Amino acid sequence: MEELLKEFAVTLELPVQWGEMDAAKHVNNAVYIRWGESARITYFNELGVDSAFNEEIGPILGWQDCKYIFPVTYPDTITIGVKTVEIKSDRFMMECHMFSHRHQRLVAINKNSIIAYNYKKLKKADLPESWLEKIKKLEG
Repeated sequence: MEELLKEFAVTLELPVQWGEMDAAKHVNNAVYIRWGESARITYFNELGVDSAFNEEIGPILGWQDCKYIFPVTYPDTITIGVKTVEIKSDRFMMECHMFSHRHQRLVAINKNSIIAYNYKKLKKADLPESWLEKIKKLEG
């Protein structure tokens, strides 16, 4: 699995919880969205981007989707690889690839559009230059 994770700037490891499974006997689809959220916040922390809304301009989730590839069940551990795949003037696109330790494979891909948002003016803003520099540095 190490080889699969090499392309990701940031990774996060999470244990699968018994209570995350549903009547279909696998992890509920909504849990993958929460896992993606945790991975995004980890990425923001690595960037030094304020996700606590203490700055005038901060990140806001504009769009996301999740492709479910293989069912996950308890017990397992998931490692999520996070990377920026596209940068635009007011947003950047991220991908979170979720890998099962138990099955040694990709189980889901969560895609996100992260918009620079001015929380004082309540509207989107241009991506701050500091964010661009930090993304380029993190992504190498």
